[in-house]
Order: sequence, then C-alpha cells, then structure tokens
Amino acid sequence: MAGRIRDPERDDLGENSEINVTPFIDVMLVLLIIFMVAAPLATVDVDVDLPSSAARPVPRDDDKPVFVTLKNDLALSLGNGTVTRETFAAELDAITQGNRETRILLRADKTVDYGAVMEVMNLLQAAGYPKIALVGLETAPN
Repeated sequence: MAGRIRDPERDDLGENSEINVTPFIDVMLVLLIIFMVAAPLATVDVDVDLPSSAARPVPRDDDKPVFVTLKNDLALSLGNGTVTRETFAAELDAITQGNRETRILLRADKTVDYGAVMEVMNLLQAAGYPKIALVGLETAPN
C-alpha cells in the first residue's frame, strides 16, 4: 500500500513505496495454525506393536502388586487363580481389602483383541478401581 509523505522542496506529496507486511504475517499465522491442527490428523494409519515396550519400568510404590490377567481364551485370572466375571469385583475387593486406590496391573495375551482388553478395563472401573496400568514385555531400544 502506497502512502504519501511531504516533500520539503515541493508542496505536493511524494509516494511512499514501502511494503506493509502486516497482512502477510496475519495470513502466515493463520496457515501455521491450520497446519498445526491438521498435522496430527494425518498420522492415523500408524502400525504399532502394543505388547512390547522399550520404556524404563516405572518404580512401584506398593509392595504387593495386584495382577489381572486376560488369557488368549479370554479367561480372566486374578493373581494366580481363575475367576469369573460375575465374582470378579468381590474377589478383587477381598484381595485389595477394599482399598480402591490400589494400582491394578493388567496383563493381556498378545492374541487378545483390543475390545476384550477394554471390557476388562470397564470391569475394573465398574468395580471402583480407576488406577489401571498395562503390562508389556520389555525390549531393548534400537
């Protein structure tokens, strides 16, 4: 956009040929925001292998962890014994002595589908245990 400045030698105004970059910066900021929002949506089709992890194990704060295991035949185990889904909440309360803040470590077989794992997590939350941790195999980082 051209502006006019006063020429001291002449009484008429001269042209200012400087570029106003403010609209350009505004457009670039809008494009930046659009790409920042759209970039995570482009990473939907990523292959993941959930059963193994190279992360450092988190130190446990409790002495005796409570393990819930989902076997490949969808049988549910609490500790070392097999339980049914109907008696699961009562037996879990007996093991944790009613402490709802106990961290539950959920192990699932590699062949079990994600829906079955979510069903067990829903059972745990329905029983009143919100602290659930997933257990996987530790692998060395590349």
